[in-house]
Amino acid sequence: MKKLFFVLCLAATVGAFAQKPCEIDVNVSDSLGTYKTTKQQMIFERSFAGNSTNIFFSLSNTNGVLAVEMQSLQKSNDFIKANCLDAGSKIYLQLNNGKIVMLIYSGADTCGTLVRDEKNSNNRILVGTFLFTKENYEELKLSPVTFMRIKYSGETIDYPFKTMFVSELDQKQYEPEKYFIENLKCIEN
Repeated sequence: MKKLFFVLCLAATVGAFAQKPCEIDVNVSDSLGTYKTTKQQMIFERSFAGNSTNIFFSLSNTNGVLAVEMQSLQKSNDFIKANCLDAGSKIYLQLNNGKIVMLIYSGADTCGTLVRDEKNSNNRILVGTFLFTKENYEELKLSPVTFMRIKYSGETIDYPFKTMFVSELDQKQYEPEKYFIENLKCIEN
């Protein structure tokens, strides 16, 4: 009986710490080099009074350079103010252990695209690539992210991370705090 109890406890422990398999979206290797990216995952969702903001991340490795591909989708029946990215834009990630990891924007100046949908709602889509710095990069593999701050060209906006949420957009469950812990290993090699 003791052996059966021990085996059940061991199986439960192993199952609890098992990592999710990598979901790779693109994996290309040719004469120009290599490019690998994970599937996009929602890491933030806010919906209030007919306005919504969704932020998605995917990780990429281009010839050994690791980056976060960020996509922000804002929806509203009213006009949506543009949040622009420029050379001074950054993402700051506060970790559960108190450390802060900074990502640096690496693209051209952009304010995204404003699109009207079939319901006559405004949709603003902003896409940007942010590069990792060497400092504290390893910490992302060890500690959950609890808070994100994005420095746009005109203002800075804070986004608190949740341990888990079910999205109103696609009804899927997301765990943004563990995003880097679960996905960095997928693109490092």
